[in-house]
Amino acid sequence: MSDRLAIDGGTPVHDGRWPAWPPPADERQRALLAEVLDSGAWGATSGPLCDELAERFAASHGARHGVTLTNGTLALFVALQSAGVEPGDEVIVPAYTFVACATSVLLLGATPVIAEVDPQHLHLSAETVRSAISPRTRAVMVVHLAGSPAPMREILDVASEHDLVVIEDSAQAHGARYDDRPVGSLGTAATFSFQSSKAMTAGEGGLILTDDAAIADRAWSLCNVGRERGGQWYGHARVGWNLRMTEFQAALLLPWLDRLDDEIALRESFATALAAQLHAQGGEVDVVADPQGTTRNSRHLLILRLRGPRDRDWVAAALEAEGVPVDLGYPHLGSIEPVAAKSRVVGDPADRYTDLLWLRQPMLMAGEAGAVKTAEALHRVLADARSRDRLAQDERY
Repeated sequence: MSDRLAIDGGTPVHDGRWPAWPPPADERQRALLAEVLDSGAWGATSGPLCDELAERFAASHGARHGVTLTNGTLALFVALQSAGVEPGDEVIVPAYTFVACATSVLLLGATPVIAEVDPQHLHLSAETVRSAISPRTRAVMVVHLAGSPAPMREILDVASEHDLVVIEDSAQAHGARYDDRPVGSLGTAATFSFQSSKAMTAGEGGLILTDDAAIADRAWSLCNVGRERGGQWYGHARVGWNLRMTEFQAALLLPWLDRLDDEIALRESFATALAAQLHAQGGEVDVVADPQGTTRNSRHLLILRLRGPRDRDWVAAALEAEGVPVDLGYPHLGSIEPVAAKSRVVGDPADRYTDLLWLRQPMLMAGEAGAVKTAEALHRVLADARSRDRLAQDERY
């Protein structure tokens, strides 16, 4: 046990040593990396692995076509442009998401429309999308937050009514399923990220999925300086950029497809065990619920909600001292001034997510044993918080 002190001067519940993320490279990753290194075919234009990754990832997520590229932000930019979004159009994005959802729209010259999310499950809904539509609206960017699929049935119905493109931002949802279908196969196109924190990572990287061959071809062209598949090397059918993934990244990612399901199951065992422990403790904290229709949450993060008035900053610091680090999560996207200045914000951008705490992927990879320790730390910290509240109340009187 660590010799660190808990916030009350006692011994921490956990020693703070959680599983590493990314995990150590496995034998297959090391072998593929060595093959690429020795081959000298390090770029996507000279090696086979990026194409193999695109094909296998698409198949595993129920899509016909895949295109690899440099990162998830540019994947959103390319997917939007490939699906027909143009400068001056509006794209609806959720208020509770990473800033790249808005900046990818701005990169295209379009306008982000920052829409509220459902207060219970924290995703866009039919109601919040409808409230954000204008005559300029061309697309909806649906974010599968923390591995939890958005309520796609109702959103797709609204999109169909208004002839809107639907882009699934699946950066946090590798392997998640909605209505027993993989995320990434539900909208017009979908994007994934392989940044360092993600459930599959090569440090950086991105991938676009779609069932539409024309969108896939445009996306490939935009990522390959405007060339067309099978065309001339110096033939440029459109303005494009070099946004290609490397063979080294594909070498890290291909073996991950074979272990992703096992890792999701381990994270789910943490989430299930923690939810049961928190319920038994009386419900002062609970796990944010999934939208109806969720078949599998891939648990990139576990988002907790504090019940009742609590000093969240103090709770987070106390948990850190107990060896259980948490994050406070995203601010309202409309409260980020340089983004809001170039966006249309629907509703009040006041921060309304101050009851949320995040547990990150390394902790979830500790499985049920990690969940028991996390629940113990939460119980201790909240008991201390209640004592502090009573003392403060007594002092007032």
